[in-house]
Amino acid sequence: MSDASKGLRLYNTLTRTKEDFFPIDPRNVRMYVCGPTVYDFAHIGNARPVIVFDVLFRLLRHLYGQAHVTYVRNITDVDDKINDRALRDFGAEIASGKLSLNEAIRRVTEKTADQFHKDVATLGCLEPTVEPRATEFVEPRADGKVDMISLIQRLIERGHAYVAAGEVLFDTASMPDYGQLSKRNLDEQQAGARVAVDPHKKSPGDFVLWKLSSPEEPGWDSPWGRGRPGWHIECSAMSAAYLGEVLDIHGGGLDLIFPHHENEIAQSRCAHGTEVMAKVWMHNGFLQVEGQKMSKSLGNFYSINELLETETFGGRMWPGEVLRLAMLMTHYREPIDFSVRKLEEAENTLRKWKRAADLAPAAAKQLPVEVVEALSDDLATYPAFQVLTQLAGEAADSNAAGAGNDAAASLKAALSFLGFDVAPAKVDEDAIARAIARRLELIAAKNWTQADRIRDELLAQGVQLKDGKDPTTGERATTWEVKR
Repeated sequence: MSDASKGLRLYNTLTRTKEDFFPIDPRNVRMYVCGPTVYDFAHIGNARPVIVFDVLFRLLRHLYGQAHVTYVRNITDVDDKINDRALRDFGAEIASGKLSLNEAIRRVTEKTADQFHKDVATLGCLEPTVEPRATEFVEPRADGKVDMISLIQRLIERGHAYVAAGEVLFDTASMPDYGQLSKRNLDEQQAGARVAVDPHKKSPGDFVLWKLSSPEEPGWDSPWGRGRPGWHIECSAMSAAYLGEVLDIHGGGLDLIFPHHENEIAQSRCAHGTEVMAKVWMHNGFLQVEGQKMSKSLGNFYSINELLETETFGGRMWPGEVLRLAMLMTHYREPIDFSVRKLEEAENTLRKWKRAADLAPAAAKQLPVEVVEALSDDLATYPAFQVLTQLAGEAADSNAAGAGNDAAASLKAALSFLGFDVAPAKVDEDAIARAIARRLELIAAKNWTQADRIRDELLAQGVQLKDGKDPTTGERATTWEVKR
């Protein structure tokens, strides 16, 4: 096995095969993942790629060294959906002159971006190396990094884009092998199928690079008039700005293959004259909720924040690391059915692992090689988790025998590596007392369901309740102890 590959194999959507991974430069492994469009709180479907590529980021840092991996995940803060949300939320203030549209947009994007950061941190995700915002890369920059307007101008000069009806459009016919990622060619493109049909286009598949803005819309000055960028050009500019013309890995959800990633490739390759934009393209599978497609019309559309902080799913709040494990229990390329049952399974599994890891001595232990080997096979989390379960069993056996507990230490190292909190449980005694008092009230009212919910929530936090009678008064009483 070549030292350059580190034994890492990844499924490449571009070739539809699993391949040995050889970075362009092992001293700077470069990965780009499409981030959120911050017009609303991120939903659980958005959480999946964030978690999946966080695991890959951690694995790459382990294999190549933390200083030798650059992970870029963007924030899209210019988009027509953002404009619409600003008008919806601040229309009265804009109409009265108290706020400009740009100020309203900034309020929307700052609030939703802050919430996104809070949510994904609760899911156990590391911060990316760089997190550029689209609005920072529209115009030419003082630092000379790639920007959208200059990239569009280059495409026009090279005969890959044209101006029509106030828009700049990419000429898909100018790229003979357009469609390699999605395996679609121009003859197979159907007008109206996720592409806008306009008479000023040379071909129905041509897509917008720049569009004009009305006086009421946000915009930037450009050679083609005051306007704003199309969606796809944003990622081409930001990835090139930090990772160069060709990067190692580009990731995102399966739904982005066409048209977004296909058009990113077209723009980037034609602007830079390269054979590929990224060596490896990785895509996570779709997410369903309780066996159905997630949609607001079905009432099964949940934000990450709702799952973390409200009781809208399964009648309770869910810890971030339980959501994380539930996402990782299914291989990233497979569709996932996100359900209460899956969350309960993840919670029980995580509780067993943590109880075993708590048996570890203070000394750190090296990450088990079996976990690294499993993840190095296209992020195969299932066999990696089998190793964790085996270590938990060995840790319990060693504890019972009064022997040293290397298994528990290895388990703790593996859990930490995978993004799970292994610090000793923090106990808020006042909060526990309030929860117990509330539970006793519910029991007195014969509300067994809600009483059991409180007991289960405390157990998920490592607090086990024991019901009995006060030896003095004879009244019902509850004691507790910390057990993962």
